[in-house]
Amino acid sequence: MPGEAFARIFCDIIAEAPTPASRPATGVDYEGVEQESEGPSPMRTAVVIEDEPDIRSLLSDILEQAGFAVHAAGAGLEGIELVRAHDPIITTLDVSMPGMDGFEAAKRIRAISSTYLLMLTARSEEIDALQGLQSGADDYITKPFRPRELRARIDAMLRRPRVLHDDGAALTDSRPEPDGWREHRGLRAHSDTRIAETDGKQVELTRSEFDILLELLEAGGRVVSKTQLALVVRGERGMSSDFVSEHDTRAIEVHVANLRRKLGETPSEPRWIETIRGIGYRLTP
Repeated sequence: MPGEAFARIFCDIIAEAPTPASRPATGVDYEGVEQESEGPSPMRTAVVIEDEPDIRSLLSDILEQAGFAVHAAGAGLEGIELVRAHDPIITTLDVSMPGMDGFEAAKRIRAISSTYLLMLTARSEEIDALQGLQSGADDYITKPFRPRELRARIDAMLRRPRVLHDDGAALTDSRPEPDGWREHRGLRAHSDTRIAETDGKQVELTRSEFDILLELLEAGGRVVSKTQLALVVRGERGMSSDFVSEHDTRAIEVHVANLRRKLGETPSEPRWIETIRGIGYRLTP
């Protein structure tokens, strides 16, 4: 990552950090939030995959301040092995790395782990966001980022359900009880087991795609705004929309595009999801 971008991040940290005199003995993170003095729980493990040493160190510090035991790698293959060995609850992954890039690393990580996956990159084009989310990422943030924003996105991901088999694989093959289904014109989803089906055939969805689909099904024919969906994806349903950014709403557009592709429909000929231009989405009549 360019030195200028890192300098901006460092300046953000200094600006957000409390002065040394104000720091209590128990320790305070970059945002001035007091942390517990106990060590990180073994259940809160994170992996950082980033080729730039300064950024790798910064990410590790932010996660450690948040209470995670952090394992860091400077390359994709090394990072994949850390994920395999430590089964982290959260993994941050840089896109632009030498050798194996972050998109390929994300696909391989998703094949072996249900870790919450946050991709970081200096790129901001929509096609990069689309490719990252298609690779299995749960969220996507561009550099330079504020530590506070990174923490907020991680906290939001951790509030979302993580449905697993005993062996750690994503739950996709058990059958729910009939009364748990939400259905519309042959498309249905079950909130407890997080299974989605079209015409009796199971559809593999990411967490974000499933959350969006379930929200639309529960809304019936009501319009659901992109802002509402962004809060749902972040695990903040019903909270203030003041901190929903353009990045968040663009990410929803990407998630819905991926969802439609997996369902086998197009915006011009929707069978299930109708776009309400400038507002959001609703189920077709």
